[in-house]
Amino acid sequence: MMAADSGATVLEKKDNSPKIPEKKKTKFDVVIIGAGPSGYTAGIYCSRAGYDTLILSGILPGGQLVNTTEVENYPGFEKGIMGPDLMIEMRKQTQRMGTTIIDDEVVNVDFRNSPFKILTGSEEYEGKAVIIATGANPRKLGLEGETTFAGKGVSYCATCDGPFFRNQELIVVGGGDSAVEEATFLTKFATKVHLVHRRNELRASKVMQERAFNNEKINFVWDSEIIDILGDQKMQKAIIKNIKTNEQTEVRVGGLFVAIGHEPNTKLFKNQIDLDDDGYIILKNKTDTNIEGVFAAGDVHDRTYRQAITAAGYGCMAAIDVDKYLTEKS
Repeated sequence: MMAADSGATVLEKKDNSPKIPEKKKTKFDVVIIGAGPSGYTAGIYCSRAGYDTLILSGILPGGQLVNTTEVENYPGFEKGIMGPDLMIEMRKQTQRMGTTIIDDEVVNVDFRNSPFKILTGSEEYEGKAVIIATGANPRKLGLEGETTFAGKGVSYCATCDGPFFRNQELIVVGGGDSAVEEATFLTKFATKVHLVHRRNELRASKVMQERAFNNEKINFVWDSEIIDILGDQKMQKAIIKNIKTNEQTEVRVGGLFVAIGHEPNTKLFKNQIDLDDDGYIILKNKTDTNIEGVFAAGDVHDRTYRQAITAAGYGCMAAIDVDKYLTEKS
């Protein structure tokens, strides 16, 4: 018998039996719906705790940060980081912890019994626990220029982007608490803030109204709407139309902040879990929904802070609550 390293050619017997495709894994300890800061953080914590974890990220994973330019206020990045790059780093870290990530969109769920069923366009998955981290999207004006200059002068978060607009004139669109709060906040950086509202009075609380009316940097533009946003490489001016007189005014500004509300991505969960009148998930306790074993994290329930870091914090909290739930169930 020849030695294996003799140089002789060894013919291996071919296996001509039909190949049986590997069965796709569909059952997990934890299924996370959504892949923004809250979803990825939840994935990291669940996987580190030893749970077989799946993230169904949707068609465009990464949440609102995918459409954001520079992020200065997320800890750990001294020189800032681009929004998409931050999401890529979070995704890599989550995968390194052992989380399975599938870029597929959830089209239906069944939370009536555990294990819970989550249906995508191509597969049905099961999870002993579910974390909903589908986020929320800001309502938009619907203008072409709004899309063109998103991240280039047009913003939906004063707290996130205000410091980029120091010593410039700005516009805030809206008349509720969010709009008035953002306009007031932006006066820390701007030379003037034009608050454009379709009505002739604000909907914000009296306390916030008084604060804004007493701020000499805020200019109120009543009965008006933005009809165009113009610029070259970035936004440079906006066209404001008075809806009563049809008079149009061109205003040169460095940025425009849209503050007309958010829409949580929860249509999928209607009649499955408790939602408030605006569609936000109602939390029973901490991150628990009204369905035992189903949790929520991030902007999908948070109408107050709406920051990447708070979303990540909620993801951590939801994962810890899942660990407690699954431990008690075992």
